[in-house]
Amino acid sequence: MPFAFSPFDQIWLAIPCLTGWLWLIRLGQPVRTGFAFGFGWFGFGAWWLAPTLHTYGHLPWLAAVFCIFLVGVVMALLPALWAWLTWKTAGRSAWVLLSFPAAAIAEEWIRGHLFTGLPWTALGNLLLDTPAIGWGAWFGVYGLALLPALMAASLLLTAAASWRVGVAGFAAVALMVLLAPMPEAGHGPRYTAALVQADIPQDKKWDADFVNTTMQRYAALSASAAAHADIIIWPEAAIPFFLERAPGWNAWLDQQVRTWQTPLLYGGLKLTGKRSMHNRTAQNGLFALDSQSDVALAHRPFAGKHHLVPFGEYVPSWLPFLHTLVPEIANFKPAEDSGVIQVRSITYGSLICYESLFPEEARRRVLGGAQVLVNVTNDAWYGTTPAAWQHFQAARMRAVETGRYVLRAANTGVTAIIQPDGMVAESVPWWTQTALIGRFQLSDVQTRYVRWGDWPLLICLIMFMIPLYARFQKRS
Repeated sequence: MPFAFSPFDQIWLAIPCLTGWLWLIRLGQPVRTGFAFGFGWFGFGAWWLAPTLHTYGHLPWLAAVFCIFLVGVVMALLPALWAWLTWKTAGRSAWVLLSFPAAAIAEEWIRGHLFTGLPWTALGNLLLDTPAIGWGAWFGVYGLALLPALMAASLLLTAAASWRVGVAGFAAVALMVLLAPMPEAGHGPRYTAALVQADIPQDKKWDADFVNTTMQRYAALSASAAAHADIIIWPEAAIPFFLERAPGWNAWLDQQVRTWQTPLLYGGLKLTGKRSMHNRTAQNGLFALDSQSDVALAHRPFAGKHHLVPFGEYVPSWLPFLHTLVPEIANFKPAEDSGVIQVRSITYGSLICYESLFPEEARRRVLGGAQVLVNVTNDAWYGTTPAAWQHFQAARMRAVETGRYVLRAANTGVTAIIQPDGMVAESVPWWTQTALIGRFQLSDVQTRYVRWGDWPLLICLIMFMIPLYARFQKRS
């Protein structure tokens, strides 16, 4: 399953994987089989966390590998639930044609919400670059899980005694593909963005001796692109310190923007709480700086990060002792703002790094008035592993769901401009120092997913489950 997702993109592998797994489920012991399948998918698939924890979390290799083992164990519980639901509501019968896809949607939705959610390598992402992607603007990434699961169930039944039901399933898949709506497109004026990819090594990013190099690099790349752009965007935490505590650098940045005469959106850190407090908290987010709007730093437009990374940006309240054991874990606070910033009559929706995994975050930005989405991130943590590309794949799905262009500025990549149909309009090679200059278009249209959210999907799921539940009651 991991090889079906980016950067390998062998999406055809998902169907025989799911089909073979379903065949094993029908042999009995669904929970054990589901757990094993999930451990392979998420445990092996998340191997890239081990070098990250070892290199930047300073954990010994044995402890880092054990953490990946724990991730695999916890995440595998959800495919185990998927397999159990399939077995309990269909067993070895042809009802699996309904049961398996319905359970897939339930599992994907729960995975996106339980314990703050982790929809990494969501099954619906596989439909990017396929004719069926238009349904993403109706039912979101969780609803798209229906199609690969339905294809797998149809293939299994076609090869078994219930081939007529399997053929009917394939006919349903073909009909959904043929009737898939066209993805949204921009409807407003076009603008040009300069997305700066400074390629700052992670081991240098927070090094005080490297700050001058960092700032000068961002300034040089921006200066060369400013004359061709309507907006300049720097990645997440591009400024690796609190400007409140560095008035000299703040004045320098103001001067740069006045020289460019082009507004800047930059990732940075903001102190929160009262100034008299000794232990002030902080927020990670996106600032706006415009030479046409002379405002003090304290009143500079800011959109903070709402969905924080557990164990990376904060310690969950039910594990307070973890800060004592691992003091390197940050203590950021989630933002309570709208997540949108207006600059020169354009409303930008901010998705800070991890937030681009969650459809509901992008949806909230559009409901708040965002005409284009800005995803700033720093994936240098993951080196050249598949993590950066899987993260990028999720950002492409957010474009489809919301019908918005996504301007994605990443420290080391993948930096790109994504169209509302999920296609990549412009991109630059990762791990290079460059500024991507490309066009984007505004939109005020609300897709059906933006208007309705997951409610139609959940209602359909309940309607699927009614006959399956009735059958389960009859069997029991």
